[in-house]
Amino acid sequence: MAGWYHQPRISFRVPSADGQLAPRRSSGRTAVSDVTASSGSSDPGTVVERVETLSCDAAWRNYYFLKITTADGVVGWAEYDEGFASPGLTTAIEALAPLVIGRSVFDHEPAYQYLFARTRQAASGIIGEAIGAVENALLDAKARTLGVPCYDLLGGKVRDRIRVYWSHCGTWRINLGHIYGNRITDLDGVRALGAEVASKGFTALKTNIFRQTPDGLRGWLPGFGTPFAPELNVSRQLIDEIRATLQAFRDGAGDSMDLLLDLNFNARTEGYARIVRELADFGMFWIEIDSDHPDAMAHIRSKAGCTISGGESLFGVRELYPYLQAGSFDVPIIDGIWNGFWQSSKMAAMADGMGHSVAPHNFYGHLATMMNAHWAAATPNIIVMETDIDRIAWDDEIVTVAPDYVDGHLVLGDEPGWGTEPVEEVLAAHPPRLSGLRDRRPPAGDD
Repeated sequence: MAGWYHQPRISFRVPSADGQLAPRRSSGRTAVSDVTASSGSSDPGTVVERVETLSCDAAWRNYYFLKITTADGVVGWAEYDEGFASPGLTTAIEALAPLVIGRSVFDHEPAYQYLFARTRQAASGIIGEAIGAVENALLDAKARTLGVPCYDLLGGKVRDRIRVYWSHCGTWRINLGHIYGNRITDLDGVRALGAEVASKGFTALKTNIFRQTPDGLRGWLPGFGTPFAPELNVSRQLIDEIRATLQAFRDGAGDSMDLLLDLNFNARTEGYARIVRELADFGMFWIEIDSDHPDAMAHIRSKAGCTISGGESLFGVRELYPYLQAGSFDVPIIDGIWNGFWQSSKMAAMADGMGHSVAPHNFYGHLATMMNAHWAAATPNIIVMETDIDRIAWDDEIVTVAPDYVDGHLVLGDEPGWGTEPVEEVLAAHPPRLSGLRDRRPPAGDD
């Protein structure tokens, strides 16, 4: 079973002149070609000839990449994420691959529309993420064919640098200190981290919920089964512990640091309403909440004394619109890795038309960060961008160009495409582990 994950897992080739498909297979599966909708480009060199999925070890998860190659040998890349709540995503991408082969990379919108139509009755969730990955790889290949950055395809950059916040601040060091180093076990460690964030020039940080245990601070994520507490109740003690964490960050980072708090899916409506009321005095930059119910979100927002953000799990304008109509968020969060960045621009434009800023959801690898940065550079109504600063030891080696942070901003270059790409030799040097929900148990300390 483990060998099934070696990269490249599977690749497909364009049909030859006689109509026969010659699959390149590493998994023993048969590729079936279906290119019923013809390419709109007259240049045969821009046609997708091969689609591959690759992955590598990322310590507590894997990183996943989609690689498409045109007849002219141009390569387009996209990062996607199967390791966090998306088991089977690679299989879904491979199932869609024959529908992409034979299309021009210039035709990413027709490709999206066709893939959506072919999967319409289940075009969200895993299928939506698969379509988004295909769109993003096509965008990269199109930009590289033209020799321009992806932000030019997305309308041209309106800013040269993007303000970022240090995401999962404390979270990785508390829950995964054996991987990231500088393990934090108490509030003194939280204060020290706040000071570190400020000293490195960042002006905003986002943290999560932690609780004191006999073994020190631990993350509290009942909405994700850690611990298993399906009631999702909010107690007085939990609120006190949230306040203590925020105060420790404030003490360490200073009054000028913007504080953000992620509560996604970890409470119910009355619990969220109680938390946002109890934190009104902290002057939060935002509190991030996801709920499956637009009206419930609007009720929570009505009780808050700060900005409410959310929506990172939504797909497309169809799913975002009811939340905007209900007044659920001040700032919608859009996951371009899931949606595809062309579709994300549609979502951002709709939010802009209704008076909202938006923010990218980004807690992946360096390629995904650069992809988000290109979109953020070209999207007028961006307020701030998420990024993880705590990284695994080989993160910078995985890509040709790592993100460049200066004074709390990500500074973009003018390299073509997404501005970076995976180094396949490094991916091979860190072979993927069994991951997702099917086969892996968390490593030691990841509980």
